[in-house]
Amino acid sequence: MRAVVQCVAESSVEVNGVVVSSIGRGLNVLLGVSGDDNETDIDYICDKLLNLRIFKDSDDKINLSIKDINGELLVISQFTLYGDARKGRRPSFTQSAAHTDAVKLYEKVLDKMRENYKSDMIKTGVFREYMRVSIVNDGPTTILLDSKRGF
Repeated sequence: MRAVVQCVAESSVEVNGVVVSSIGRGLNVLLGVSGDDNETDIDYICDKLLNLRIFKDSDDKINLSIKDINGELLVISQFTLYGDARKGRRPSFTQSAAHTDAVKLYEKVLDKMRENYKSDMIKTGVFREYMRVSIVNDGPTTILLDSKRGF
């Protein structure tokens, strides 16, 4: 499981010209699921997302988690995070999970996050839809996560 995590002042998702989700201060998370992800990967990603200390404290040190700031999360599925462009010019997406498996794992991530944080603070995109994502990156702060610890 991979995630691109951005601290945001605000973020939103639009589908067919309609805003379907929006958040204020918090994390914009682009989440990719691979074909071999399992519960261990879900646990890792959820723990990191909810406890990663990437927000500034009163001393201007990056030291606070999403829980500490009572922030929101916008979690958007993005299979292209497993795009492999090492050969040729067209990325291969063979490492991405098939959509039926990916949606189940994506939903499990959301369920686990809602169990461990305030469910009303967790928003989503629309799985398998073309989305326009607006992000006001705060910092800017962007972190890459990989449950297999590939980077």
